[in-house]
Amino acid sequence: MNDTQAIAGVPMRWVGPVRISGNVTTTETEVPLATYESPLWPSVGRGAKVSMLVERGILATLVDERMTRSVLVTAEDAQTAHLAALEVDARFDELREIVRGCGRFTELIGFRHEIAANLLFLRFEFTTGDASGHNMATLAADALLAHLLKSIPGISYGSISGNYCTDKKATAVNGILGRGKNVVTELLVPRDVVRDVLHTSAAAIARLNLRKNMIGTLLAGGIRSANAHYANMLLGFYLATGQDAANIVEGSQGVTVAEDRDGDLYFSCTLPNLIVGTVGNGKGLDFVEENLTRLGCREEREPGENARRLAVITAATVLCGELSLLAAQTNPGELMRAHVQLERKGATSKVGG
Repeated sequence: MNDTQAIAGVPMRWVGPVRISGNVTTTETEVPLATYESPLWPSVGRGAKVSMLVERGILATLVDERMTRSVLVTAEDAQTAHLAALEVDARFDELREIVRGCGRFTELIGFRHEIAANLLFLRFEFTTGDASGHNMATLAADALLAHLLKSIPGISYGSISGNYCTDKKATAVNGILGRGKNVVTELLVPRDVVRDVLHTSAAAIARLNLRKNMIGTLLAGGIRSANAHYANMLLGFYLATGQDAANIVEGSQGVTVAEDRDGDLYFSCTLPNLIVGTVGNGKGLDFVEENLTRLGCREEREPGENARRLAVITAATVLCGELSLLAAQTNPGELMRAHVQLERKGATSKVGG
């Protein structure tokens, strides 16, 4: 068996630039996307072009950030589990000190619990600096669990992960409570840009978003999600920047909103579970280092600032691709024509062009 490490080559291109403003950064930057789906590059590029034609560009607001890990303990009965949960809550300051001993950049900021029969699920919430924080949260949760098992009577070990986190699974809890970076992006597109660049109207996009993303997803049984293809942009961006690509499962849960405002288009993408980091596993590869540097996410900043910048750029990239696809789908045949043209060897046509 050959144990030599190899790098899987996925085609990557830079698209843009994208114009972004908001509470984290004001910037114009190209964005890298690694994907086998070649139409994604010009599609995101068209959304990026729209952002450059709007004075503020995409307004990206970081709403919240937290990495979570849930542990499972068992009790003799539900009453004992309930008393244990109350005891954990009462000891919160004590638990914060334990977490601070696990690393300089790990901070316990909250906890939730659920009781089912005699099972107690404790969902700890942390900030983790510039790391996405999977391992940091697990290390801290492991220390907390060991302490609680020694100091609270009536409970015993169940698992270091109780699936109430929730990591790499489509669940309601992440959308409700958040996991990773929660970013809302917004763009107000003038009617002439909608007509000339997107080849459609605000009314048509708003109508399609309601029927497709809202009603269609409802009928399909979607979980805390109403969007066309967040996963496409997330996977391309995650692979290009050294993220754990499996986190697109919860990352792609989000809501697209489109409104016709007297002919102008208000367009928004809400992503409550963006799990990204600028340090940690996957960041040591040369191409990842180069990409993060080019994105401005390797600067000397306060802990966490580079990861926040990366998160809002990620979210803006998602909006660009989402807007372009919905615009294309308002016109019969446009989407398929683009795929046929762009997936042929050497094709140069652009979506919507």
